[in-house]
Amino acid sequence: MSTGDYSIDIIGLLVALAMTALSAGVSALMRLGVGRSLLLAACRALLQLLAMGLILKAIIRSGNAWLVLALALVMLVAAVQITLSRAHGIPRGLGIPVLLTLAISMLVMVGVVAELIIRPTPWYAPQLLLPLTGMMLGNCVSAIAVAMTRFYESMDERRDDIGTMLALGATPWECARPSIVSSMALGLLPTVASLSSAGIVTIPGMMAGQVIAGGDPLEAAKYQFVVLTAIAALTLLADALIMTRIYRTCFTELDQFRPKGMRDQTSRRS
Repeated sequence: MSTGDYSIDIIGLLVALAMTALSAGVSALMRLGVGRSLLLAACRALLQLLAMGLILKAIIRSGNAWLVLALALVMLVAAVQITLSRAHGIPRGLGIPVLLTLAISMLVMVGVVAELIIRPTPWYAPQLLLPLTGMMLGNCVSAIAVAMTRFYESMDERRDDIGTMLALGATPWECARPSIVSSMALGLLPTVASLSSAGIVTIPGMMAGQVIAGGDPLEAAKYQFVVLTAIAALTLLADALIMTRIYRTCFTELDQFRPKGMRDQTSRRS
């Protein structure tokens, strides 16, 4: 039984790009309008991943804690920008709430997953900390963007109901709560689906990568379970944090509903 790793050479990368180009060609024939963006995204992903691989290789070799923290900070700032670009129909000025939400989620990940569950030596082990940070931030970004988009859509759809509830003496939190619940549930759906299908329908990426690289499949399974449960918990935490920070942007200081197009000033103050 072979336990060695299987390297991918330049020919393998070109074949992978060729598959993407073929998909883009099919998109062009069917006039789906996504072929160009698909091909550009694939090329961009290749360059970004290779660049990240080189950076990680250099940081792992250096073993410098400050370089690990610096790269984690860069990843955090990039995650904020990506979150804001993915969310639709949100007011301006939500950069700080999103930054705080992702920062708290990342700190919880470091404190619980890395230091209490895995307990690496040293504590900042870059080969562990940076990939975990990337996976946690990636999932939190998607969940927060979906939750924020759905929250503002739901609040605008319920504006008449909210006006009635406010007139009857309900608080802004009571008015926003149904939209918050539905938004958080929607943001959690992909995470719950991944958790429930792991090991039966799919072999998730982290486990598959370790096995392909020659690692112990049982150890890979344990790592994957920790990652999936941590992602589920942190996604819920991130959604809850961002909702408590932004729901007030839908109301004035006098607790009146603030419709779409009139929320930017409130969001800046929040």
